[in-house]
Amino acid sequence: MARNKKQWSDLSATQQQAIVVAAALEVVVTTVALVDLVRRPLEQVRGPKALWVLASFVQPVGPIAHLALGRRRTT
Repeated sequence: MARNKKQWSDLSATQQQAIVVAAALEVVVTTVALVDLVRRPLEQVRGPKALWVLASFVQPVGPIAHLALGRRRTT
């Protein structure tokens, strides 16, 4: 059975804009999470940093999980 895949040009301008905005947000959140991991001392990270780096590439859950759960509060 042949699938009719939509091409970029088949999408409306609103759909195209939504995809571009969502992609930009993913890039920003992932960058923020990775920069935070690089700058944050090991004792302020819950779990291994390497695991959080890998998780940051699981979109969109990984970077959000790191920012919400992976960081220890500084006192």
